Amino acid sequence: MVNIAIFASGNGSNFENLINAINDKQIDNAQCKVLIVDKENAYACKRADRLHIPFVYVNPKEYANKAEYESEILRILKGYGVELIVLAGYMRFIGEVLLTNYPNRIINLHPAYLPNFPGAHSILDAYEAHAEFTGVTVHYVDEGVDTGEIIHQEKIVIDPSWSLEVLEEHVHALEYRMFPKVVKIVCDRIEEEATK
Repeated sequence: MVNIAIFASGNGSNFENLINAINDKQIDNAQCKVLIVDKENAYACKRADRLHIPFVYVNPKEYANKAEYESEILRILKGYGVELIVLAGYMRFIGEVLLTNYPNRIINLHPAYLPNFPGAHSILDAYEAHAEFTGVTVHYVDEGVDTGEIIHQEKIVIDPSWSLEVLEEHVHALEYRMFPKVVKIVCDRIEEEATK
């Protein structure tokens, strides 16, 4: 069983989707030990409360720099025995402290078919570019912006008649289907490595 922490910044719909997948045994080899949020009013906290998952708000403004902020997060993660960090709508760059302590143990859900449309506004960027397709990617996190090794990705062919809102609905629906499967694959890899 792999102990995971989920990081979120806002609504937390992908967080809740993952918890439901764990509870339904779609992900049968992971348990979520804690939700970490960087925004005090993140709705994800209300979801965590309802789902009986511990959550911690770490205010980045209370720390002199990213290293101090991440050192506090690291202290929390170690306390929960976290082995894998799962970024689900966490809108903050991961720095050296977490990357060093969790090498190839931080994964991110990105709402585009990388390397196309990296960054924070990828659905809007794909829509405004009149792209023929976009998609969803899960990748390992490195020091770049959505540049880490791709674990799995799937395409969405964009119908030119779609509004931005319809495109968002299609992307989110694919996220909900795909992300639990990929988290399970990554947890399988971690368990396999532990037996070697």
